[in-house]
Amino acid sequence: MAKFTHATIEKNSLLLLVLVLVTVAIGGIVEIVPLFLMKSTIERVQGMRPYTPLELSGRNIYIREGCYNCHSQMVRSLRAEVERYGHYSLAAESMYDHPFQWGSKRTGPDLARLGGKYSDEWHRIHMIDPRAVVPESIMPGYPFLAERELETDLISDILATNAVVGVPYTDEMVANAEADLLAQADPNADTSGLEARYDKVIIRDFDGDPDRVTELDALIAYMQMLGTLVEFETFDPEANNR
Repeated sequence: MAKFTHATIEKNSLLLLVLVLVTVAIGGIVEIVPLFLMKSTIERVQGMRPYTPLELSGRNIYIREGCYNCHSQMVRSLRAEVERYGHYSLAAESMYDHPFQWGSKRTGPDLARLGGKYSDEWHRIHMIDPRAVVPESIMPGYPFLAERELETDLISDILATNAVVGVPYTDEMVANAEADLLAQADPNADTSGLEARYDKVIIRDFDGDPDRVTELDALIAYMQMLGTLVEFETFDPEANNR
């Protein structure tokens, strides 16, 4: 009887179409309705904040140079990945990313937990001559980043644009964007305002040239904060979703 019924359905195109639509509709309801009943699909995680102006500039350079083509920023919850890269990635870690840097295609290692793993000096050498620190690397060098001064005149507009799409930049953050950018790369600057607006901000000369702020400053600042905002030693996924 089951074989006869199945054959009947396959031979009757109209009946098959109706049953397919019913099945898809039921599956869609089961998948979609719960989303309307949830307050948020992203878990609340303590420590997350928007990028500082310098970090955001570095992220834009990262995207501009196509670094995402070889490096993902997503540690999957597989044992091999967690043991190599650290705690699996949380959705909240990318909640302010436009666009996000997820993926699993890696010519080079995943960078989701890169922050603090290497010194600024290591990053400077690596960007200028990758094989000087990783002999087997096929990554091209980016020595020009240390030579180009970072353009800062549009950073307030960039923050304001991110605010439009949901990143919680305040009017104060937008108004002080350029000053905050310059202060983060200058350990001798007055950084009280910067530190008040952004938690866990790293303040120092990143590129080894204290007389100017370069694109390399911004890129290293961005890479040095990746994966550092959430305290995974005390992170409790259940507590964050209560």
